[in-house]
Amino acid sequence: MNPFPYTVSRRAAVAAAALALALAASAHAQQLEPRAYANLPIGLNFLLAGYAYSQGDVLLDPSVPVSDASARVNAFVLGYVRSLDVWGNSGSIGLVLPYAGLYASGELATSGQTQPQAASVTRWGIGDPVLRLAVNLYGAPALPMERFRDYRQDTIVGVSLTVTAPWGQYDGSKLVNIGTNRWSFKPEVGVSRALGPWILEGALGVTFFTDNDDFFGGHTRRQDPLYAAQAHVIYYFNPGLWGALNLTYYGGGRTSIDGALNNDLQQNSRWGGTMGKSLDARNALKAYFSSGVTARTGSRFNTAGFAWQHLWGEGL
Repeated sequence: MNPFPYTVSRRAAVAAAALALALAASAHAQQLEPRAYANLPIGLNFLLAGYAYSQGDVLLDPSVPVSDASARVNAFVLGYVRSLDVWGNSGSIGLVLPYAGLYASGELATSGQTQPQAASVTRWGIGDPVLRLAVNLYGAPALPMERFRDYRQDTIVGVSLTVTAPWGQYDGSKLVNIGTNRWSFKPEVGVSRALGPWILEGALGVTFFTDNDDFFGGHTRRQDPLYAAQAHVIYYFNPGLWGALNLTYYGGGRTSIDGALNNDLQQNSRWGGTMGKSLDARNALKAYFSSGVTARTGSRFNTAGFAWQHLWGEGL
């Protein structure tokens, strides 16, 4: 039985906010995005705009000759999501276009110098675009808006594929870049279970990377697959307000330069919190933060951000 007697349009907006906003981070193992496999009425469109601030060693490649590195990143995202009927199951397709500015500093070791030298850099540019395809295989049938009012979540099992394209700003002569100059592919499976106003979620995924054949002066950088697990505990305070406690662990991802292995195997965990608020049947806001819990390499940073989503489509 539904714990809240709210309208179908408000319920769709709440679920849509979580799904659409999940896309912005879904290409990364570090993601902490609850409700990524929520069911939605078919034929809806979502416009997403967001901002995030990160501080720490985020975006700094551990294989480059920089010590005591830190960065401050301002990231802006613009995205679009469409809910779909996929052979009778609910699905979605989404695209996010990021734009970022970063300031990075550290001690740079170069050939011919006996001591590292202090260096800093500022970059602004377009990041790698992200495409996500998702389908809920069980527990989330494809329903038009007029039939969605009778839907109540029990258990949902879904799968997704997230692809990043190497189209962001990149210069192979630079140590620090906005883009990555490589493709990545992340298949994932997720499970979501509703218990009254509570929702428990878990997801397992692995990210595969193509080679960057123009890494810092024409070298070839390879990266092993990066495995990730995440868990979320979500609570709906009222029809238009929900909060979540999030946790992720990811490991693997060791890199090599021209075949020489780097000491950058990842065994990291992060935690965070999310709050989502539906303003009306068409608009929603979300605020979130995350921080490292344990880090072998590459996760010593904090992130905070917010996003707005606008919804339109059939039946609204």
